[in-house]
Amino acid sequence: MADTKKTRIESDLLGSREIEEKHLYGVQTLRAIENFNISTFRLNETPDLLKGLAYTKMGAAMANVKQGIITQQQFDAIMQACREILDGKHTEAFPIDMIQGGAGTSTNMNANEVIANRALEIMGHRRGEYKYCSPNDHVNASQSTNDAFPTAIHLGIYSMHLRLIEHLKSYIASLQEKSREFADVLKMGRTQLEDAVPMTMGQTFGGFASILEEEIANLDHAAGQLLTVNMGATAIGTGICSEPGYAELCVEALREITGWDIKLAHHLVGATSDTSHIIGYSQAMKRLAVKLSKIANDIRLMGSGPRCGLGELDVPARQPGSSIMPGKVNPVIPEVMSQICYKVIGNDVCVTMAGEAAQLELNAMEPVMAQCAFESGHYLMRGMDTMRDFCIRDMKANREKCLAHIHNSMGIVTALNPIIGYKNSTKIAKKAAETGRGVYELVLEMGILTKEDLDTILAPENMIKPVKLDIKPLKDLPEA
Repeated sequence: MADTKKTRIESDLLGSREIEEKHLYGVQTLRAIENFNISTFRLNETPDLLKGLAYTKMGAAMANVKQGIITQQQFDAIMQACREILDGKHTEAFPIDMIQGGAGTSTNMNANEVIANRALEIMGHRRGEYKYCSPNDHVNASQSTNDAFPTAIHLGIYSMHLRLIEHLKSYIASLQEKSREFADVLKMGRTQLEDAVPMTMGQTFGGFASILEEEIANLDHAAGQLLTVNMGATAIGTGICSEPGYAELCVEALREITGWDIKLAHHLVGATSDTSHIIGYSQAMKRLAVKLSKIANDIRLMGSGPRCGLGELDVPARQPGSSIMPGKVNPVIPEVMSQICYKVIGNDVCVTMAGEAAQLELNAMEPVMAQCAFESGHYLMRGMDTMRDFCIRDMKANREKCLAHIHNSMGIVTALNPIIGYKNSTKIAKKAAETGRGVYELVLEMGILTKEDLDTILAPENMIKPVKLDIKPLKDLPEA
């Protein structure tokens, strides 16, 4: 059958190509589709970056119309097209791979072409009639990929950051709720996987929440640095092809559009080749990932068993755990959380290496840095939501198992140190290890403390916080 699809002809440096009329993108986007079939990560799957691109083009348009570079009609149409992208429209027009050569030129031109063609429709022209609104001369006026693309990345990551923080706060709240629920559940603390001293399960989960609360400020600090942009740098930081005052006007417009405290980099040549702010945010996500994985691993350990492990937590059963062992249930949610964290940590290595790879006046590796940063943020949000909803929320403490561990542990002898001394405590611990008997019964048998005093020392409220007890031992233990 003959191909009856409507097409238009578009041309670039390398020649002319047919573009299906249904596509808002143009010839340079088509070449990128053909050249970069590398990964499964496409621009249209990263709405925060599309938002960053739209913000960037709006800021440039506002500066350009003030300087008479584009007409009022072109400006109005470009702004409407960008607002539609911000509203989540036209995502199908951004099909190119995020991992690409060319320092992001394909991404920048994809945005330029889509905005130009949509602006043409708004102005009453056909797609491809670029004399009325050109991807290069009008949408990309006063810009280069080398300032527009990193600015879009910065603003896109910042947009993602605002959502990431909300997901993190929600996850922290779920841990705090468990801290309150488990406040009276006494359990053994452990150091180096060995019995340590008693604590409450509530203290454990309160500790989890506290170490994550620190990451809010760390992420906020890293995100704040992303609000410094190099718009107006154009190709290498000299501002060629822009007019005096454009950079300042553009950044002022970006502040107005977003409501964010966006600043112009103090040295545009330096800023154009420097990707340290992206690196900084990636590292902040890595730091969060390390803590999230620690928490997931601790939950797996406390939930191990059900009969031959620690068994202190009842982790919700989500699916059968084995194709051969009947009745086995695995902690699949904490397991996937740790795997997410490993991916984030690996992405940070990639971002670091790509950041190091800047040569002379540009870093050409920004596309993979963007891909890794957005992927990490999205994984962390989904991972925390999954842990909150499918694990943390329905976890239960196994109170009987926790108490049995305490009664059977030699670790409680540490609570006797301030009263009977380290030497006497060591003798009791040694005898408990040799005989398999409990510390409690040995102390009474040896006559070193009365039962009343021993119960006071080992009362839960006296073992989980600093206390001063006015208790004296009845005697010292003899030398062995």
